[in-house]
Amino acid sequence: MPAKHQHFPEPAVGCCGKYFLFGFNVVFWVLGALFLAIGLWAWGEKGVLSNISALTDLGGLDPVWLFVVVGGVMSVLGFAGCIGALRENTFLLKFFSVFLGLIFFLELATGILAFVFKDWIRDQLNLFINNNVKAYRDDIDLQNLIDFAQEYWSCCGARGPNDWNLNIYFNCTDLNPSRERCGVPFSCCVRDPAEDVLNTQCGYDVRLKLVGPLGACAPRSWSSRALSTPKAAWASLRSGCRTT
Repeated sequence: MPAKHQHFPEPAVGCCGKYFLFGFNVVFWVLGALFLAIGLWAWGEKGVLSNISALTDLGGLDPVWLFVVVGGVMSVLGFAGCIGALRENTFLLKFFSVFLGLIFFLELATGILAFVFKDWIRDQLNLFINNNVKAYRDDIDLQNLIDFAQEYWSCCGARGPNDWNLNIYFNCTDLNPSRERCGVPFSCCVRDPAEDVLNTQCGYDVRLKLVGPLGACAPRSWSSRALSTPKAAWASLRSGCRTT
């Protein structure tokens, strides 16, 4: 009798592609888990995990959300790609591919909509920045993020330093007892290259020199020379983070 030949099914994924995809997704998975762990640790340090309602108490953006969301998405994608490649599971590989395609499509759609509705996006961006300016002192992570953004993009507020009037600690009202009244955060200052130590008080009272001629915050002993040259006080401050 002629010998029967057994036909084994072809592997769904090539050997090289299989181990390349597996190795890539292991790294992706570990990074996602690390991001997620950092986010959860930060929330634990701030007491958010024991008081979930604190997530909605902050008026601005909690930067920890970025770690949690990005870490969660990376972990899911990394798990699907890793196990799908290792076990040659076509369902997980299709899920991985569709998820990546969906992310790419959303990025493309966001870019197109931002170009088409750029005026609306500009207004929403101003609103978003100003809401975070209001909450500057409410969360240390948000404070560090705003300082980093203002230093990195060399800007101050959404339209300029006067946006800091929205913050209860920096506004120029007579009822504001804060030492930072009529000032700006140190990240608004243009740093002197000769300075070896960061001056975190460089923004104190600096906006007095702008509103002084209008009579809102100028002290009674304000000199006529200072009032005649208000622009000199702004030489060391950055402009707004978004141009009109």
